[in-house]
Amino acid sequence: MNKPLRRIALFCGLLVLALLIRDNWLQYVKADELRTHEKNRRVLIERYAQKRGDIIVDGKSITGSDRTSGSDFAYKRTYKDGPMWAPVTGYASQAYGATQIESLEDGILTGNDDRLFFRRTLDMVTGKKKEGGNVVTTLDGAAQKAAFEGLGNKKGAVAAIDPSTGAILALASTPSYDPTAFAGNSKDDEEAWTSLESDKNKPLLNRALRETYPPGSTFKVVTAAAALEHGLYTDPDENTNSPQPWTLPDSTTELKNEGPIQCKDVPLREALRISCNTVFGKVGSDLGKDKMVETAEKFGFNEEQFVPVRSSASNFPKEMDKPQTALSSIGQFETAATPLQMAMVASAIANDGKLMEPYMVSETQSPGVDVISRHTPKELSRPLSAENAQKLQDMMETVVKTGTGTNAQIPGVTVGGKTGTAQHGVDNSEKPYAWFISYAKTADGSPVAVAVVVEDSDADRGDISGGGLAAPIAKNVMQAVLDSTK
Repeated sequence: MNKPLRRIALFCGLLVLALLIRDNWLQYVKADELRTHEKNRRVLIERYAQKRGDIIVDGKSITGSDRTSGSDFAYKRTYKDGPMWAPVTGYASQAYGATQIESLEDGILTGNDDRLFFRRTLDMVTGKKKEGGNVVTTLDGAAQKAAFEGLGNKKGAVAAIDPSTGAILALASTPSYDPTAFAGNSKDDEEAWTSLESDKNKPLLNRALRETYPPGSTFKVVTAAAALEHGLYTDPDENTNSPQPWTLPDSTTELKNEGPIQCKDVPLREALRISCNTVFGKVGSDLGKDKMVETAEKFGFNEEQFVPVRSSASNFPKEMDKPQTALSSIGQFETAATPLQMAMVASAIANDGKLMEPYMVSETQSPGVDVISRHTPKELSRPLSAENAQKLQDMMETVVKTGTGTNAQIPGVTVGGKTGTAQHGVDNSEKPYAWFISYAKTADGSPVAVAVVVEDSDADRGDISGGGLAAPIAKNVMQAVLDSTK
């Protein structure tokens, strides 16, 4: 063979080798990535070729699947009481993907999870059509309804937890949306999605998990816990060293109380009952930044939570001067919390100082309802001792009996709580946020802790308060849980 032919043969051989390498790279190395790529339409066609598994509350499905027409996607997702459950389920849309439980448990719901391999193989042998599995939640339907209807047309959120296990019982956010409205890929679905995305009230935002608010006076229970746990005060009824007026340290600015209340040297119990800024501001200042940060972080601040949906990290600032420490200790300055976080605070206090990891998926099931996985409750931390938790419970129960939280009283039930009215906006120009955190306690323990925030309201600015707007919602949620446990 002459030289030019050898060169051509060598070149052709290199081309064949490159082709073989490329072919093997695509078939073996990149195969799984290409198979599951979001732009691979065959993946989407296969995903919607059969009914999706369901999300379960109280033993009943809150989701479904409808047959479609005029599309190569055979089924689309449907939701029962979609706006009420959207903060729990998220959405599964042929055009816009999936979020929250619909996304995180997608493998189970579509039947593609590796743990369902044996089931899929058996169905292939028997000729049975592929099915998705189910996701069983911890939610209490009556509590969720009470939370959602309590918020009504107000902007806000509710989170409720079982203190003994960390199980989330309610998770409501308003304004909300109906995931069914854009579950398909038609023109109507596109218009519904565009309308939601452009809505200035942000209905797609899960305020219970993803929005952080200044917690205002509800944070005073964290400061009270720090005072007890670090030994600044040991008896809720001993007088505090709290002058009135009190000037912020290293400053000429007086810290004001709300209204004509008398807070000079009052005990922690009375300071919590009437919500004294001066007392708790000075407590935080006396304890100092490091002890306040330590206590706040034991309650879950400064760390994201995964329930399994991600919850934004609540913030208690780590870098503060003395005046900022005082303000942070009464829920101002840069202190910010999700409703879930403040429900965790109330939960830990109600559970004698033990904070359980919050979760809202109790188990996953195969299409034949065999259990694939089951959640085991897990202790997250111990923000305060049982002795100090019981002292703080007694203080919070006084708030509901004779203080700012009387609207949360439930006949025959012990209720502890704390109100909060958090100022915000430039020079506090915006309507304040109304907060209430609480727990209910019976002879059998504390089955529920709740946090409610009302972000805005039709009420006049002067009529907005945690006790007036948020406490009645919390009461109804607690009552719903109590009724369901009878």
